[in-house]
Amino acid sequence: MDQKIKSFTGLIAWKEGHKLVLMIYEIADLFPKKEIFGLASQMQRAAVSITSNIAEGFSRQTDKDKSHFYTMALGSITELQNEILVARDLKYITNEKFLAIAHHTIKVHKLTNGLIKYLRNRNT
Repeated sequence: MDQKIKSFTGLIAWKEGHKLVLMIYEIADLFPKKEIFGLASQMQRAAVSITSNIAEGFSRQTDKDKSHFYTMALGSITELQNEILVARDLKYITNEKFLAIAHHTIKVHKLTNGLIKYLRNRNT
């Protein structure tokens, strides 16, 4: 039985993205004070941008508009992937934390890409 998702919070991509946001906020609290307005803030903004774009895309009326916002979320995921590499290399996070977050970014990327592919296939 196919149930229609009524809210962006019902999307698995959003749910997993939200988990990623929480992971980023947790590690950002451990960064040096000098990074509060630097890398920590940038990572938090990128993470929140992922779920915000998924949410906004969900509310759009056309598949083209939806796809645009889901694609913007993919850009934010890639930005965050770069930033966690920097955090690891600066030794702000352990390699173990890096791997856990990196794995989760890949999961969110695949799920978001799945939304885009679904929309594309629906229109062919």
